[in-house]
Amino acid sequence: MVTLALRSGLRWKVSLAIAAVGALVAVALSLVVHNAARVSLLNSSRDQMDDRVQIAQRYYESTGGKLMLRAKIDDPDLPKPLREAADLGLRATYLQDGGSEAPEVWASTPLRNGKILSIHTRFKDRYDILNDLDRALIIGSVSVVLGGCALGILVGGQLSRRLRKAATAARKLADGDPDVRVRDAIGGRVLRDETDDLARAVDGMAEALRDRLEAERRVTADIAHELRTPVTGLLTAAELLPPGRPTELVRDRAQAMRTLVEDVLEVARLDSFAERAEMQDIELGEFVQRRVRSVAPEARVKVVRDAYVSTDPRRLERILGNLLANAAKHGRAPIEVTVEGRVLRVRDHGPGFPEELLREGPSRFRTGSKDRAGKGHGLGLTIAAGQTRVLGARLTFRNADPEVEGGSGAIAVLWLPESSPTSTGSFPIISV
Repeated sequence: MVTLALRSGLRWKVSLAIAAVGALVAVALSLVVHNAARVSLLNSSRDQMDDRVQIAQRYYESTGGKLMLRAKIDDPDLPKPLREAADLGLRATYLQDGGSEAPEVWASTPLRNGKILSIHTRFKDRYDILNDLDRALIIGSVSVVLGGCALGILVGGQLSRRLRKAATAARKLADGDPDVRVRDAIGGRVLRDETDDLARAVDGMAEALRDRLEAERRVTADIAHELRTPVTGLLTAAELLPPGRPTELVRDRAQAMRTLVEDVLEVARLDSFAERAEMQDIELGEFVQRRVRSVAPEARVKVVRDAYVSTDPRRLERILGNLLANAAKHGRAPIEVTVEGRVLRVRDHGPGFPEELLREGPSRFRTGSKDRAGKGHGLGLTIAAGQTRVLGARLTFRNADPEVEGGSGAIAVLWLPESSPTSTGSFPIISV
């Protein structure tokens, strides 16, 4: 069973609401106008028939019994209410509904000889005017509803566009673009409404978050910078210790601490968006083969299609080295490096990347080891992602499909751009 979820936009909700209100108002006004016009026509018809029966009475009495204006004496079809009124000596009018036709209007008056003079007719021309009025009201009501729909689409569309622009700008903020401002994106100075208030609130939150992140980055960089000197002194002092197992442990831990401090400083520089690439033209296949032989001789390199790329060799080497180190620490042999044009893939045959990394991306101080027993501080992939941004490239992570790619494993794919990166290190549009 397939369930279809219909998404109704704000534009259509506003237009439907305005159309519904317009329809209700149009129907109500049409009914009021129709009833008022009908009552006015009926009263006018009664008054006119009363005038006619009085004229017929005066003519009858003055001529000695002659009739005019289709008047009749003791009409057998005279309605009962008029007979009763005549018995009381009253002149009266009576409206007899003709169903789909115009109603028949009667008027009667008693004579001195005890007879009843009556006259009746249908005012078809008047009720044709009422039908024309009804048609005009229907056309007007439909026009009001259609106009309300158009107005609702216009107003709702404008509001919907502003909200979509705000959502797009907010997503850019969430993706790490620090220069985006929601209020500028929606044109808040044109319309001052609730969306403008929302934009100012989001921009204020973004400013506060940016200031807090910047303060944390400065604190981290300052701490790492302050630690560099004592860690360097500790490493130098360890070199002076006499040979032995304790000395090797001290040297190993001091070197690990120095590596951590350097990595934290590099992450802080990358987070500040102050790094710029120094571009050179290189042959990617030959470059990768030479670097892999020096940092991971056990890895296998396959060049499917070579290509010349414009990139920063030092940063590309850093990215490749971190990807290989991550594969060696958290994966299993064999490690395969594939070059296909401007696309570089690094794959191991271990358990694959954890779901948190695939869902959220690299995070500092979170390793790929579920038991956290492996070496490393989780900065390798974070640095690789930061250097990728500086190159204007794109780095993606996924796990191998055992049925399609023959076994499990983690796959990191680096997409190098055709041209130099922008000043912000934004991702280019890459075609393969």
